Amino acid sequence: MNGISNALNGLYDISGVEVGQHFYWQIAGFQVHAQVLITSWVVIAILLGSAVIAVRNPQTIPTAGQNFFEYVLEFIRDVSKTQIGEEYGPWVPFIGTMFLFIFVSNWSGALLPWKIIQLPHGELAAPTNDINTTVALALLTSVAYFYAGLSKKGLGYFSKYIQPTPILLPINILEDFTKPLSLSFRLFGNILADELVVVVLVSLVPSVVPNFFSINDPYQ
Repeated sequence: MNGISNALNGLYDISGVEVGQHFYWQIAGFQVHAQVLITSWVVIAILLGSAVIAVRNPQTIPTAGQNFFEYVLEFIRDVSKTQIGEEYGPWVPFIGTMFLFIFVSNWSGALLPWKIIQLPHGELAAPTNDINTTVALALLTSVAYFYAGLSKKGLGYFSKYIQPTPILLPINILEDFTKPLSLSFRLFGNILADELVVVVLVSLVPSVVPNFFSINDPYQ
């Protein structure tokens, strides 16, 4: 028991480790990561505002905005049908919400000038550039995954863990419970690396551009 207690205490200590500086809010006695909330609200506002403006007055002959959103909806439906099958209908809102939030969040890191907004501590970045966001999205996906299996097959859903042979039971269980970890770190790592590359390239501009023009200056 002491070994388990020490291990849990060690995990708790690790959970308090921070990398870099962060901006926090105190809400109802809880400390929340304000940087992620601010950028997530901006992304949500962009999605809701775009959708409302584009489809607030549907036309028989669709406008450019309405046509674009109809195309996006058809794309999400096709992806859902391909992955789920004929029973894809109820899952379109969930898949569409996840897809659009992640897509806009990822591109916001490259297109929106988050760095010019000054905070008391830390700096703003894409929501998916924070491990808290990607872990939350991965957990939501896993919950939906288990809910779909249990709602369709009941407790018989768990029989998949002993297929094709019961010997694979530990591996099958480990595979399902490590998926959130894999999904969250994969998305977080991709976006973090992308933003680091952009920062490096931007930082090189002041030193590269003047040298380029000085080399090609005909009056020197």
